Amino acid sequence: MSDEIILERKGRIGSVTLNRPKALNALTQPMVLDLDARLKEWAVDPALAAVVIRGAARDDGRVPFCAGGDIRLLYGEQGDPDRHFATVFYAQEYRLNTFIFRYPKPYVALIDGVVMGGGVGMSIHGSHRVMTERALFAMPETGIGLFPDVGATYFLPRLRGKAGLYLGLTGARIGAADSLYLGLATHVVASDALQALDETLLAADLGGDAHAAIGRILSESAADLGPAPLAARQAEIDRCFAASSVEEIVANLEAGGSGWADETLATLRQKSPTSLKVTHKQLTEYGERDFEAAMALEYRLAMHCNLGVDFFEGIRAQIVDKDRNPAWRPARLEEVTAAAVDAYFGVPPKGDMTW
Repeated sequence: MSDEIILERKGRIGSVTLNRPKALNALTQPMVLDLDARLKEWAVDPALAAVVIRGAARDDGRVPFCAGGDIRLLYGEQGDPDRHFATVFYAQEYRLNTFIFRYPKPYVALIDGVVMGGGVGMSIHGSHRVMTERALFAMPETGIGLFPDVGATYFLPRLRGKAGLYLGLTGARIGAADSLYLGLATHVVASDALQALDETLLAADLGGDAHAAIGRILSESAADLGPAPLAARQAEIDRCFAASSVEEIVANLEAGGSGWADETLATLRQKSPTSLKVTHKQLTEYGERDFEAAMALEYRLAMHCNLGVDFFEGIRAQIVDKDRNPAWRPARLEEVTAAAVDAYFGVPPKGDMTW
């Protein structure tokens, strides 16, 4: 078992700690495999009533939940035309996301910091998602030539209005109040009360209805963070992102006449044009699929992204060289053809994901 993830039995709780704090608890393949195996064991263990997952704290006191997958490992595959690691890893991660979504017991994620990308797949699909005022949610994939995955095909289109499309295209970061407003979080607690809450959960009597007991504990610890900033912006988001194409969204923002519209437009112009068009099609045409179908689609998209150029260029610019100046190919939205976008939704060379 990897020391990057701590899996323990504590009373009637299966306790999970993502343990790479210096790397913002980013996921590796061993972490995914260890968690998948233990969750399957705990799911059928009558002595365990629930699962609680959190991120390990950094030395500076910050407590990231999980900043996503460790994409440097994927970056190293450029020399492998078969993309063997990507072919295996995405299937493993997406199967785990699906198992969490269908988990038969309460699954409680305690989120006191950044939760992005792959970290969202480890938390948002559980029954209880608890955030503090220090939580920061984002799906930033279009900025690295990818698309919002780990089940985003399913959960983003189900958010209020066009908020999911806005978050998926822009990678906008939101806090706990906005996450609660959108339903990404189920509860909000104060960060200085989270440790006590964690201890209360671990010591709770879950011999009866564990789901109801956990709900009562979380409700008793709830904090009020005030109005959600996104609520005041909802109408403008809906107006600008209710569009049949990314180009139309850009035109809506250009005509928006607000500081938010200008900032959002500038953000979109930094993203991979191909990723933007793939993501728009993904979230507007496939959002009504069931979860398993959504994950199967995302596997196709992931494989095609890993066989393309923008994904590796995005990682280079954002993670490796950190020059923040990716050279996207194509570089302009108008140059990304409908045929090129449609190809991402076809069966990849190595076939579809197997379950």
